[in-house]
Amino acid sequence: MDQLDIEIGEWRAFVEQGPAVDGRDAEELEAHLRDQIADLTAAGLTADEAFLIAVKRIGRLDDVSREFAREHSGRLWRQLVTSDGGEEQQTDKRWLEAIVFAIAAALTIQVARLAAGFPGDESSWLLRNASLFVLPFLGGYFARRRGLSLRHSLLTVLPFAIAAVVVNLYPFVEGGSTELLVAAHLPVVLWFVVAYPYMSGILHSHERRMDFVRFTGEWFIYYVLIALGGGVLLALTALILEPAGADVEQIFEWVLPSGAAGAVIVAAWLVESKQRVVENMAPVLTMIFTPLFAVMLIIAVFVYALTGLGGAFDRELLGVFDAMLVVVLGLVLYGISARDPSMPPAWIDRIQLVAVVSALVLDLMVLGVMVARIGELGFTPNRTAALGLNIVLLVNLAGAAWLSARFLTGHNTFHRLERWQTTYLPVFGLWAAVVVVVIPPLFSFS
Repeated sequence: MDQLDIEIGEWRAFVEQGPAVDGRDAEELEAHLRDQIADLTAAGLTADEAFLIAVKRIGRLDDVSREFAREHSGRLWRQLVTSDGGEEQQTDKRWLEAIVFAIAAALTIQVARLAAGFPGDESSWLLRNASLFVLPFLGGYFARRRGLSLRHSLLTVLPFAIAAVVVNLYPFVEGGSTELLVAAHLPVVLWFVVAYPYMSGILHSHERRMDFVRFTGEWFIYYVLIALGGGVLLALTALILEPAGADVEQIFEWVLPSGAAGAVIVAAWLVESKQRVVENMAPVLTMIFTPLFAVMLIIAVFVYALTGLGGAFDRELLGVFDAMLVVVLGLVLYGISARDPSMPPAWIDRIQLVAVVSALVLDLMVLGVMVARIGELGFTPNRTAALGLNIVLLVNLAGAAWLSARFLTGHNTFHRLERWQTTYLPVFGLWAAVVVVVIPPLFSFS
């Protein structure tokens, strides 16, 4: 695929996100764009020049192209399309698609729950497969919304099928460490699989990877809001019906799993349809939580530097540290996705560097204690998974700290930091896949 096809692919991927544009519309717009490019190249222009002018012409004919330029204004051809003029608010007519996929996920998780006898029977099978009952529907929703071809749709299905075979054919010890590790890491692997249809199969595009990072942050915000609202609704329902003798536990057993599964799709639809609402919140959230996490990390570094980690270090504390480091990474990624790359360094960039450096120091302290503990007691599935995650985080944080410092001192642009994160992202998915596929047989599925 040459550079022109890559640029056209990125343009079409964004156009297809427009609420009023379906796959057929996108094909028609792309055909018109290619016709314009062919005419201009025949007139003697280079492919890049022809693409710039063709996008500008399409922008005059259709608002979606102009919107694409406005949302991705970091490059010249995107800026050329931006022009003055009011924007018409359009109603998203694709809500029905999202509802269908959400209901399918809700019904599937409910059937699985009944088959496993949960919550009457403690089912590790259900826990292990829970993400496989929901995330394929999210992948299918994006495949449908992006109008993926049959080949790309099959490539979307294949990883889900492989994951289902692996986690169900492995002879896990009931409730063993490797089974719990698989249950915790499989959703991460499948979330990276969902990235493929979301990005319309354009995996090499840094812009599309950053779009997926942005989507992930916005999806999380919407999902939390839905969960909070659903929790309040369920609590009020229980308070109202309990005096009448209704079985409140049965209500929770039926509503909670289906609601949690369906909300995954609904939150994705909200991100696709209401992007500007959360995009306006992203810089505010970054400015609030980055300083708070920076202060918390500095305090943690000083406390554990003075008291030492060895005595208090156990599996629960390790989980807390790893969760904190992952949250810091997520905050950094979300901050990068919400930032205008063309802007000069600001105070929030300096605070973010402080947070990253503090997290890096804390990670080194944890790694030191972990290596000493492994040397004393040997490897276990949990220690191996935690060691790998901390090494992956260490490399990412070290690179982010170095590039942030160079950006603040004027030695490189913000794009270098952005490219580092989007290039490194697949490493997290690969390590999660190693935990799911390699570690269980390595430790005899114990």
